[in-house]
Amino acid sequence: MHFVTERRILFGDCDPAGIVYTPRITYFIIEAVHDFLTHVLGGPAIREIFAMGILPPARALSIEFLAPMIWDEIIHIEVSTAELTTTSFTFSVEARNAEDEITFRSTFTQVSISPESKRPIPLPQALRNALCPT
Repeated sequence: MHFVTERRILFGDCDPAGIVYTPRITYFIIEAVHDFLTHVLGGPAIREIFAMGILPPARALSIEFLAPMIWDEIIHIEVSTAELTTTSFTFSVEARNAEDEITFRSTFTQVSISPESKRPIPLPQALRNALCPT
């Protein structure tokens, strides 16, 4: 599935030189993944996931920085499902600037956790279907 969301780089995202402060990129990734999940689940992402009876903590996040992003620039962030396992789901995230230059790439993995035991449990079928439509 091809899903793209847009984000404007805010002044508060940047260091004094006007370049995006590296830790802010994690927010961009998580926000874009939430937008993607809202789209595929048909409602507010986290509420929909909680309604499935799971908690979705992060297990892994990797980011490759490829080009600087500056204040007031608009980036387009593409999100797709990269992998589904029995208990986890991984997203591929890639951002591009107005010149179509890739600014960062990322993978972000979340785990399906039982609210009671706080242990991994199988992905709900509804989540699996939304993330990997046939």
